[in-house]
Amino acid sequence: MQSGILLIDKPAGVTSFEVVRRARRALEIRKIGHLGTLDPFATGLLPLCLLEATKLTPYLMPEPKTYRARVKLGVTTDTQDATGTVTGCSEALPTPEQIYQAAANFVGEVTQVPPQYSAVHYQGQRAYRLARRGETVELAPRTVTIYDLTVNEVSIPEFTLTVTCSQGTYIRTLAQDLGQVLGCGAHLAALRRLVVGPFKVEDSLPLAALAASSREDLAGRIIPLPLCLPGLRPVEVDAAAARQLRQGRPLVHSAADLQPGEQVRVLAAAELVAVAQVKNLTPQPVLAPVRVFLSS
Repeated sequence: MQSGILLIDKPAGVTSFEVVRRARRALEIRKIGHLGTLDPFATGLLPLCLLEATKLTPYLMPEPKTYRARVKLGVTTDTQDATGTVTGCSEALPTPEQIYQAAANFVGEVTQVPPQYSAVHYQGQRAYRLARRGETVELAPRTVTIYDLTVNEVSIPEFTLTVTCSQGTYIRTLAQDLGQVLGCGAHLAALRRLVVGPFKVEDSLPLAALAASSREDLAGRIIPLPLCLPGLRPVEVDAAAARQLRQGRPLVHSAADLQPGEQVRVLAAAELVAVAQVKNLTPQPVLAPVRVFLSS
């Protein structure tokens, strides 16, 4: 099986780890990771990195992600979503105009306190483990970025929105914070991930089809390594230069328009050789390998 990325459409009720487990069995390989956990109740895009593609995680994990969320007003829960225990109710619900106005104020840098039921570490333990034992801890706030937030439909007491955000954003917390601003409380009723960086859910394989597909069909759906980093400029090298980079040695290259500090993807004979950083340009650019990839 080739290295690359396989896009899976995760259904509700399945953990991200279970998706990886099923992929390992279907593809008969062990080295598989994913680009960001989806909660069990959430659905949508879960990109799986296969074999050498697991080395791409530092470049793809920070990419923006887009979600479609359904928020229910007037009810708060201890998990900030529909799986939790109700902690409060309010009948004083906002107007659609108030919802649009409140949502607009969340675009840009916002501060979030991670949910008590989250995988954030607190004194060496996962916060959700402490929460399940009934312990409440003070989690440090963090700054995240909401690049775009669009309210798609309002049908009181619910509304749907599409959010494009930075790594580390909790859509559950966004729903709760919106409810607080609106004065009625709220929780996340449903969540679907639509986009992770350059990858889209419409190009993904339903999880149910994973076990039913042949290895040949699955191989045909894998995005090859050279196409997995479209945001990095491609630089072509010959076989000798590829060997040099794979050995961890810098390479002088005559590629034009390179910028100091820029990261590029180095290709040779349609293979991804390395992610390299451009060093000084005098007299010629030097490509210093940051991460190298084995030949297939």
